[in-house]
Amino acid sequence: MRFSSTILSLSLLALVASSPLPKKKAASSTSAACASATTATADATSAAASSAVTSAAASTSTVTAAADGSVLTASDYNTIQISSGTAGSAETQANALFANIDMNNLAGVSAADLKIIKGTHDAAEDAEVQAFNPAIAAASGDAATALQNGKIKNKVLKLTAEVLGIQIEAAQGGSDSDLAAEQTKLANNIKLDTAASGQASTAVPFTATT
Repeated sequence: MRFSSTILSLSLLALVASSPLPKKKAASSTSAACASATTATADATSAAASSAVTSAAASTSTVTAAADGSVLTASDYNTIQISSGTAGSAETQANALFANIDMNNLAGVSAADLKIIKGTHDAAEDAEVQAFNPAIAAASGDAATALQNGKIKNKVLKLTAEVLGIQIEAAQGGSDSDLAAEQTKLANNIKLDTAASGQASTAVPFTATT
């Protein structure tokens, strides 16, 4: 009988061992919870990024509106002068300073931009009289030629600002009676600069603000 009992016990153990164990759902539930948390985090991050972009766009719009249409920035003369380097490119350099002005809508140029354009003319004119003329008078030879080339480039800058200022004022209801004369002066100085193309051109430091 004892032998039979032993055989019966071993048979029961073998049956239990061969029976499939129930699947554990806890791990699956944990994975699902992690995936859900990850999705929620991603959604929150995306929403935050979207909000940041919207805020930045709103901030930019505010800055643009506050500028009241102005596109130029006041500078000191030594920063915007075009006399250094070589002769031959004065027209291009001068025009580049006012490239942001809408030439098809001069009536819409802001008062602040017009003030800077006039200030550029005044600074260049003062530099011509107070800096270039004395420097040229004191120089000789190649140095004097380079200074003269620099003066011509400075005159192109001055007259470009003068012509543009007159055109803007005329578009806004003012007079353009001096326009033709100033355009002729500008054309003549552009020709002089072009004729000296490639020659050394010297700037003269001068304290002024546009």
